[in-house]
Amino acid sequence: MFQYVKVRERGFGLVMKSVVMAGILAGSILAPGQSSPAPQAAAPQAQPGSSAGSGHGNRSHYTPNHFPKRAVEYYQDVWGIDSLTVRAAESGELIRFNYRVLDPAKAKQLNDKKAEPALIDPKAGVKLVVPSLEKVGQLRQSITPEAGKVYWMAFSNPKRTVRPGDHVSVVIGHFHADNLVVE
Repeated sequence: MFQYVKVRERGFGLVMKSVVMAGILAGSILAPGQSSPAPQAAAPQAQPGSSAGSGHGNRSHYTPNHFPKRAVEYYQDVWGIDSLTVRAAESGELIRFNYRVLDPAKAKQLNDKKAEPALIDPKAGVKLVVPSLEKVGQLRQSITPEAGKVYWMAFSNPKRTVRPGDHVSVVIGHFHADNLVVE
């Protein structure tokens, strides 16, 4: 049905022949006495954030962090935190872990200076650490946590081995947050 012709003279690769002409002819032929089809009513526009009309142009290649309800309850009850996010920052050279404190007493271990945080990407086979800069110190907050505030730490990713869409784990002492998706 389709005929492909290889054009070698100018290096154009594969060119499809007769398909264009067939498409033009098929689209322009109307039987005698028929008029062009009536325009249909315009489809309602999709609202931002809705799933209608979700083509590849407006979807990202990774899924956001949607924890199961039990996981959310676990982090709230045991560790006194919620809103855990992991995002690539500084063109992917840093991976930032954020969390919001609900109960400062339970969340105290996450801000402990003695606890060495690590971000583990099992697929890439890497373990990232929080860098310590000469004039700044560690790229993490280690003050006493307060309820309602968001705290962060940044992990060094110099070779950009951890990328958006990767599933990672954050470990800080006895705290483990597994299967977080890097945004």
